[in-house]
Amino acid sequence: MRTIIWLILLFTAAVVAALALGNNDGLASFYWRGWRFDVSLNLFLLAFVAACVLLVVAINTIDGLINLPRRAREWRIAQRDRVAQAALREALGEHFGARYGRAQKAAQKALAIQSATAELQVDQDFKALAHLVSASSAHRLQDKRRRDEQLQLAIAQPRRGALEEGAHLLAAEWALEDRDAPRALELLAKLGPGVARRTQALRLKLQASRLDKQPLEALRTARLLAKHQGFSKVAAQGLLRALAFEALDGARDIDQLRRVWMQLDGADRRDAAVVSRAAACAAALGSPEDGRGWLRPFWDDIGEQSVDARAELSEALVRVIAGIGPEWLQRLEQAQQRFPRDKYLVYALGHALAERQLWGKSRLLLEQVCDDAILSNALRRRCWLTLAQLAEHDDDPERRARCFEAAAKLP
Repeated sequence: MRTIIWLILLFTAAVVAALALGNNDGLASFYWRGWRFDVSLNLFLLAFVAACVLLVVAINTIDGLINLPRRAREWRIAQRDRVAQAALREALGEHFGARYGRAQKAAQKALAIQSATAELQVDQDFKALAHLVSASSAHRLQDKRRRDEQLQLAIAQPRRGALEEGAHLLAAEWALEDRDAPRALELLAKLGPGVARRTQALRLKLQASRLDKQPLEALRTARLLAKHQGFSKVAAQGLLRALAFEALDGARDIDQLRRVWMQLDGADRRDAAVVSRAAACAAALGSPEDGRGWLRPFWDDIGEQSVDARAELSEALVRVIAGIGPEWLQRLEQAQQRFPRDKYLVYALGHALAERQLWGKSRLLLEQVCDDAILSNALRRRCWLTLAQLAEHDDDPERRARCFEAAAKLP
């Protein structure tokens, strides 16, 4: 295409020259002292154009000779830059290929070429990236001293940006692999607000919080991750419950358990599994009243709960059954009448009646579920033990012995 354009321009110039100069009879006269020199105008114009071309060529030739050293220096710098870039690419390739020793050598070669060339030292990103590759390779080789040195050199570069953020994230990840949770949290705290909300940063913070035994902080971080779709819905629900269980199980007295409960997110306190675990912890710490207080809203809306939730709530209520008030009997009877086939509700009502010393009705209900395979062995064993206590109240040693024998036979 370029050749065609040049040909068109050449033909155009030829046509213009033929039209303009073909019948040109003009003369160009030159006077010098007493002399006169006449030439045709066409010859003068051709000589003038040739002189201009020669002048331009001469100027360019002289300029090329004068700038030859500078161009040679630029060529040498470009060559060194290409060699340094090739060494860095080699370092990255060796690192991803799990040849960490070679990756370190290639990265150091790139840094040596750059440090030996003053014109290349202005590229701080190149230097930071080479240090990061060297540090990452040293980490894989378990050379922590060299890793930390290279990491500090990468962070110390004056330019700020994605490389600095990446260096802090890598350092936090390495601290977690070293089981140094405080160091990982310290590095993550240095990140900006926008970086700290990224999925990778939240994942690292979640791991560090769990490693540092901070279940509440881990729970808040996991909730942010779930909000950012860092997990699937099923995995997020399981993780959030596990972290809430961990936080509740870590309470050493009832006051601490109350503080943990109040610090839980509203969504956690509306989870039947979490509130059941909280009630169980309250029972273990000798405060069943708190457990029943946390369970009450769920029992008031028992019709809205799923089958699994009703099972968990029933088991949790039996754990905090000690000292249960008479208002609970009406609540449990209404729930049992609404779901007459739910064995877990029968199980809970039977134990509540036993606690209120209504032994006859309690016995009838517990005998319905003590051999039901729907209930777990632990719950069935508890039913048999409660029946044994009722038999003792009725002064029936034979029935008491049969109840103990049935409880002992359960695996």
